[in-house]
Amino acid sequence: MPSTQVPPLGGYATDPTAVRPPLDDAHIERVEVAGLHARLATLRDEGFTMLSDLGAVDYPERALRFDLVYHLLAIPVNADGVVRPKRVRVLCAAALDVPVPTVTDLWQSADWAEREIFDLFGIVFSGHPDLRRIQMPHEWEGYPLRKDYPVRGPARDRAPRPPFSLKSNVTAGTPPSGNTLQALQEEVKRVRGEAGA
Repeated sequence: MPSTQVPPLGGYATDPTAVRPPLDDAHIERVEVAGLHARLATLRDEGFTMLSDLGAVDYPERALRFDLVYHLLAIPVNADGVVRPKRVRVLCAAALDVPVPTVTDLWQSADWAEREIFDLFGIVFSGHPDLRRIQMPHEWEGYPLRKDYPVRGPARDRAPRPPFSLKSNVTAGTPPSGNTLQALQEEVKRVRGEAGA
């Protein structure tokens, strides 16, 4: 008989992905931007009443740079009272300069998800009731989840960094030198001295 005891703190933990049901039962389809809203409305009318997730992926090498990914869920109950969920994943390739129709009129849960995609990728949703940044400050420059976004952000030139050695150059077990703060202060002084001259 399997043990039902709860492990003590510091014991093992169950990986949530190991107990999660597989998503390979999802039907996947791709639609064009022009037919996106109509197709999603049809799916909603067919019983996919829950928009469980909405996200985006950046493929900078493609002409249609972004993929929008809509995860829909239907929870039908058969005659025996058994629930057999059905999933649909709708993919839509979008260009940077072509607005995508909002689906907030179909699912209210799309409101903040579309704002997040706008905030982090710069994809515009036409007809959205309140399309503005939701995570980044309003004065933020650029869109951080684009793959061509600078690693240190647009303010990288305003915050100098000392030329630290790479971890691969330091052997294991080497004690820290304690010179990091001093090196940073010297680099800041050097940059400020050049800027003031």
